[in-house]
Amino acid sequence: MDITKNAQLQLFDFLGYKKCNHIRSYRPKPVVRNEYITQAAEVINKAKKPFVLFGQGVILGKAEAEFRAFIEKGGFPAAWTVMGLSALETEHPLNVGMLGMHGNYAPNVMTNECDVLIAVGMRFDDRVTGRLDKYAKQAKIVHLDIDPAEIDKNVKSTVPVWGDCKETLPALTALLQENDHSAWVGEFRELEKEEIKEVIQDELNPTTDIMTMGEVLKTLNELTNGDAIIVTDVGQHQMVTCRYAKFNSSRSNVTSGGLGTMGFGLPAAIGAWYGAPHRDVVAIIGDGGIQMTIQELGTIMQFGAKVKILILNNEFLGMVRQWQQLFHQRRYSFVDITSPDFVAVAKGYYINGNKISERKDLKSALKTMLDHDGAYLLEVMVGKENNVFPMVAQGTSVSEIRLK
Repeated sequence: MDITKNAQLQLFDFLGYKKCNHIRSYRPKPVVRNEYITQAAEVINKAKKPFVLFGQGVILGKAEAEFRAFIEKGGFPAAWTVMGLSALETEHPLNVGMLGMHGNYAPNVMTNECDVLIAVGMRFDDRVTGRLDKYAKQAKIVHLDIDPAEIDKNVKSTVPVWGDCKETLPALTALLQENDHSAWVGEFRELEKEEIKEVIQDELNPTTDIMTMGEVLKTLNELTNGDAIIVTDVGQHQMVTCRYAKFNSSRSNVTSGGLGTMGFGLPAAIGAWYGAPHRDVVAIIGDGGIQMTIQELGTIMQFGAKVKILILNNEFLGMVRQWQQLFHQRRYSFVDITSPDFVAVAKGYYINGNKISERKDLKSALKTMLDHDGAYLLEVMVGKENNVFPMVAQGTSVSEIRLK
């Protein structure tokens, strides 16, 4: 909020506050219409292959428990958007992974196989849908959202459920038939095996001497047990982190989402630490993004935020480079980066740090970072031209997702 200088300094006659009961077009607590709840339950109860997509609305609505009760009663496989990550614990048996451009193979493919698609607190953005004219055309759509502008905006709903999911989910759950869709969930797991074989195995357990971002995340998971708050900047490291970080509790994934704001990671991590100083806060940032707001090291120095800064350095603007490689025949343009000595820069701000480039040093270096009483910067050199897969290429359907 920006208050003008004259408003800060001038005097005026204060007549007291008048209670505001209504703002035109703004209804933060919509009235839930029971007829739509009933219609939604009828559609869902008849489904043979129901599939739930959930986004940040579950987190903003503080409806994590209600959401869990909903999917468990119906036995629904559930996949998350980037902003919905951590609303449902990673290891939940009905959690089938991430949606979207760099999401998991199974939930993208199965979007075009389900018969009922249930969207909870998500907006069907283009990174999730791919080509709209080929998106879930076989399915009936039940869309739960608090913002009426999002309903029918991109994907036409069969049943629109306008309201706060903290209210709509319990009402809908009460009308659900208890069900077991384990055979349908098993189809997701079969596709997951294919992704593990083609992508995940090499990312988490590489056979070359070159470290991958995925194995850094795997080791971090082992040390944090899924209890840390993970803040990401924007780029390949962001997608890798969203794919492989483990979360046990909600509000643990902090990322800029659709804004795509390079430089977001470091200042956001400071805010996250002030919001939860009793938890480990790890800012995972690329060598490009860190340089957008590296001056925030001064904020950390002055106010003592105990943020752990993990730079995954591939010496490229990795996501742009990946697109230039795959779709522009490696005509690289302004994507290779010459970086400063990040550890020396941190030292200039009285922040301890270290840089590693060999796998044998990874676990001990991460443990030192996490155990340090105060802010710490760790730079890890990873493969220069590693790509993030799977990938839904621009202009293609989610079912055309490529594994390599």
